[in-house]
Amino acid sequence: EVSYMEIYLEKVRDLLNPGGQQKLRVREHMSTGPYVEGLTSHAVTSFDNVLSLMEEGNKMRTVKSTAMNDVSSRSHAIFQITCRQLELRELEGELLRLERVSKINLVDLAGSERSGQINAHKADRMKEGNVINKSLSALGKVISALAERSKGGKRAQAQQHVPYRDSVLTKLLQNSLGGNSKTLMIATIGPADYNHSETLSTLQYANRAKNIKNAPVVNEDPKDALLNDMQKQID
Repeated sequence: EVSYMEIYLEKVRDLLNPGGQQKLRVREHMSTGPYVEGLTSHAVTSFDNVLSLMEEGNKMRTVKSTAMNDVSSRSHAIFQITCRQLELRELEGELLRLERVSKINLVDLAGSERSGQINAHKADRMKEGNVINKSLSALGKVISALAERSKGGKRAQAQQHVPYRDSVLTKLLQNSLGGNSKTLMIATIGPADYNHSETLSTLQYANRAKNIKNAPVVNEDPKDALLNDMQKQID
């Protein structure tokens, strides 16, 4: 199943249910972590289904014209794919149902902006740009904290504070960055010399993400894990 949301001015909106509630709340589940209350999920059975829903959601994203881009994205977007694997296994004459769950978060980050230069005469664009820059700065602090924590031992990891709550973006990406996950960042840069400073800062930003080291394990119910161990012993 898939879900698609955008974060515009620190508010979450469901891109696959544009007629629904416009300001969704971010909650936290004790075992699964942060989630968006009221976000719709859509069942898919093929790649074509996934692509169709992604394209449908892209049409609903918030874009505006700036001095540098006529269709500039004014929000961050998260396309979430949830995969469930069900397995029926017989153990000592009893039929058992085992389930594993994984999530893939595809995140499109709005680019940082020099608002004073490209949005000097547009108050709304200036405000959007400032909010985008603030959330990207919060994400950068989280990445730096996780990278520093990866360098130290268990004691350093326990003492290192990671400021996930500084923005809606970092709160929603908590599991993707420092949880039971693997993280990949793709940086888009420009080859022109007048983009030199932006290119350099983008590469430095992405380079910090390489230093995050997680040790992901299979998501499965503890009882299922115990049954798997017992099955291996029998085999």
